[in-house]
Amino acid sequence: MSMDLNLKGKSALVCGSTQGIGKAIAEELANLGCSVTLCARNKQKLEEVKQGLFKASGQKHQILVADFASPAELKSTIDKHLAEGNQYHILINNTGGPPAGQAIDADVEAFRIAFNQHLVCNQILAQACVPAMKEAAYGRIINVISTSVKMPIPGLGVSNTIRGAVANWSKTLANELGQFGITVNNVLPGATSTQRLSSIIENKAKKTGRAVEDVEAEMKSEIPARRFAEASEVAAAAAFLASPAAGYINGINVPVDGGRTGCL
Repeated sequence: MSMDLNLKGKSALVCGSTQGIGKAIAEELANLGCSVTLCARNKQKLEEVKQGLFKASGQKHQILVADFASPAELKSTIDKHLAEGNQYHILINNTGGPPAGQAIDADVEAFRIAFNQHLVCNQILAQACVPAMKEAAYGRIINVISTSVKMPIPGLGVSNTIRGAVANWSKTLANELGQFGITVNNVLPGATSTQRLSSIIENKAKKTGRAVEDVEAEMKSEIPARRFAEASEVAAAAAFLASPAAGYINGINVPVDGGRTGCL
């Protein structure tokens, strides 16, 4: 008997889905038969991604315009959306990371903003989606975080702090919701070929006066796989966790980092 990866008849809300890892996850879920609602700030980009999603299995894809900079507005938007009859079996929490910098130098406001954009908004979406998951006896909450929840990454002070909070929130939810057929897991991308990684490399090159190619080569040398991940590889891990086959996997962190993280 083969693994059941079929998501036909399932629906997913995928955040941060106009580019990078979020977009790749939306595409992979659609490929497995899922109806996908793309969620981000830019309506035009959302429409463009929506047009490219696989829909030969009869899926009905949608967009939801929301800005995670305002939790109150997000709550109003998702509440209205669900009141219109939408419900979800799968929630992908995915938001761009806070600016780089040491924790000691970060303004207190930077922590508040990051806490709102990540943990508070995740909580709002989970509370909104869980009732339908309970009713269906099928739920998957998947948080795209960072390998920093296992080992803090130098120079990402605010991100390390907030990602750790989200990871513990996730484990707590997993313990609370497992009895209802709902799993809560974290995908931890390592260095992945996205616009954000390109920006990190370029900024590091400027600060150190080194060539972009040298900074990139150094980063790759720290990864046992000696390369960066493709967004589709991170998406594959998330799609598996979203599938029926992963029903007994709950409350874990899944690094997708080529072996870079120096701990189990």
